[in-house]
Amino acid sequence: MRNLDPIRARWIRVRMGILCGLMGLGLGLVVSAAFGIQVEKGDEWSDLAEKQRQRRLHVAPKRGTIYDRNGTPLAVSVEVPSVSVDAVEMLRKVRDDDLPAFLDDASKRIAATLSLDPATVREKLARRRRFAWLKRQVTADEVAAVRALGNPSNGSPLSGLIVEGEGRRYFPNRELGGPMLGFVSPGGDGKDGIELMLNDQLRGHIEEVRGLRDRAGRLIFSEGIQDEKALAGHNVYLTIDQGIQYVAERELASAIHTHEASSGSVVVVDPASGEILAMASYPTFNPNDVAESDVAARRNRAITDQFEPGSTMKMFTMAAALSAHIASPTQTIYCEEGAMAIDNVTIRDTHISAWLTPTQVLAISSNIGAAKLGLGLGEHRLYEAFQRFGFGERTGIPLPGEAPGVLRPRSRPWVQVETAAASFGQGISVTTLQLAMGVAAIANRGRLMTPVLVRKVTDGTGTVVEETPSTVRREAVSAGVAKMVSEMLVSVTEGEGTGVEAAVPGFKTAGKTATAQKTDPATGRYSADRYTASFIGFVPADKPRVAIAVVLDEPMITHAGGSVAAPVFRRVAQSALRYLGVTQRGAEGIALADVGKGVDPAASAIAAVTGPTEQTEPAMGPMVPAPATSAAGSVIVGDVTGMPASAALRSLMEQGFVPRMTGSGKVVKQDPVPGSTVPAGTVVQLILEPSS
Repeated sequence: MRNLDPIRARWIRVRMGILCGLMGLGLGLVVSAAFGIQVEKGDEWSDLAEKQRQRRLHVAPKRGTIYDRNGTPLAVSVEVPSVSVDAVEMLRKVRDDDLPAFLDDASKRIAATLSLDPATVREKLARRRRFAWLKRQVTADEVAAVRALGNPSNGSPLSGLIVEGEGRRYFPNRELGGPMLGFVSPGGDGKDGIELMLNDQLRGHIEEVRGLRDRAGRLIFSEGIQDEKALAGHNVYLTIDQGIQYVAERELASAIHTHEASSGSVVVVDPASGEILAMASYPTFNPNDVAESDVAARRNRAITDQFEPGSTMKMFTMAAALSAHIASPTQTIYCEEGAMAIDNVTIRDTHISAWLTPTQVLAISSNIGAAKLGLGLGEHRLYEAFQRFGFGERTGIPLPGEAPGVLRPRSRPWVQVETAAASFGQGISVTTLQLAMGVAAIANRGRLMTPVLVRKVTDGTGTVVEETPSTVRREAVSAGVAKMVSEMLVSVTEGEGTGVEAAVPGFKTAGKTATAQKTDPATGRYSADRYTASFIGFVPADKPRVAIAVVLDEPMITHAGGSVAAPVFRRVAQSALRYLGVTQRGAEGIALADVGKGVDPAASAIAAVTGPTEQTEPAMGPMVPAPATSAAGSVIVGDVTGMPASAALRSLMEQGFVPRMTGSGKVVKQDPVPGSTVPAGTVVQLILEPSS
């Protein structure tokens, strides 16, 4: 600068000073801003950076399994593929000018692959969302076709199509217990039955997973699940016995078809604990295919349908009368030669009688005898007696839609004819479950139990997080009165009783029939051709193990409870006693579920009927011959080779043996061999193989 003009040199120095000053000022601003970002607002900017850098995924846990009382799965979750789309990734390299044509082409190709509406697919792509479901629970062929669309070897591959596993609810026994179990929506939420009531426990909680993502938003690294238990909901163990449930549904369906009834229900209860062993409802549905089912078929009729019980209420009227000392077991009641007028209404008996004992009133089901007992009690005591047995209130079972039944409220007293009618089950309404719990109270020495359906709930590690104990709701009547009524009810199934078809061979059976006329909605009067047939009872009468309520609505071929519902009771009771290991000698026996600790015979039988076998035998199984006997206490083993599992199980149990099954399909070998003479109660080993 020495060779420059002094004035020019001075201006150069000035300009350099100004430039350095500006650069210094800029640097100061940068440092200040950096200080603000890094120090003063460091936490805020750090969170923002993390949000931009990381991707958060919500991992839905695997839905818990529902088991029966023996650990047999009734509802499980399986992983099935579903297809989603990342529209941002798919459209990232598409120019705006080409976008309409690309959307039209892509939506048509995707729609053709997944059998969807092209307009719906186009709308989802046009929204440019990072995630959108295209189709859930797709087939293997659809998965292969979707992957072919994104294959780079394809002339114009589509990026952003994602195939991922998604939980789907599967019910291995199809219709078995459908209305009771309920179903699960594609979104993973329970919508009815146990699935709805215990949805929070079964579903678990959703875990959030964080991971790094690239510029396209793809997850390239995950921090992992913090709590592995979040991947599985709780498991639920019911009190239901799968074998007894299967028999109850089979016999109920058979009776409805035979007598052309419109619907029906069966409830089987352990009287001592209140545990529900079976809850059958017909019509039923397959929870695996809810879309194809009728809404009415999903209704659990055992708890939702209210009906006039008819003569089954006579046992509760009798219990109340004995408890209040209105009647005694030895006195006689004048039954008016079959007709009695009250308030301009004539009450009639089917069996015309003059004098009857309380036992005979129940045995031949005298309306007049029951009416006189009810009138002797009076409206208040009769109303209170019915309430003590649980009528007119919900039982508290953990199922949605339970009806309370209808009793006359005390704010509006019964008139005399209403008191008389209520004594034999008219003018009031109940549910099948209420009847089952009421008769179970008689069997349980007068103690009314709270029904137990959920035995326990466990977490993913097997730890019990919730357990339901047996609970006595109240004492309906004293133990002495309950015993007297039990002995009276045995007469119903013996001699000239109305329920002889319910008698279980080898056991004393207590119960009561009912043939209740239904009200015609058009006239408001009782119909001449529409009835509800029912039977409730327990067995063995001296040491009850099961209490059963059977109800069939509007049977057409014949409508008497003794000929329609009583045989269902007998067949269900016979099978239930076998499953529980109760022998005709009254011994406790061996519970079949505990035999061998291997394959559950009930599960094998049901799997053989409901599973994908090539069985050609009738669903009811072949006719079982009477067991051949030789020496005292010994039985000749019948030949069951070639039979399906269900038929072999039924045959051997009829002969008095305890079957133990291995495999599935048809019996190919048995030990002891056919024709052997062995003691009754011997374990028979069966080897099953699928049909060729």
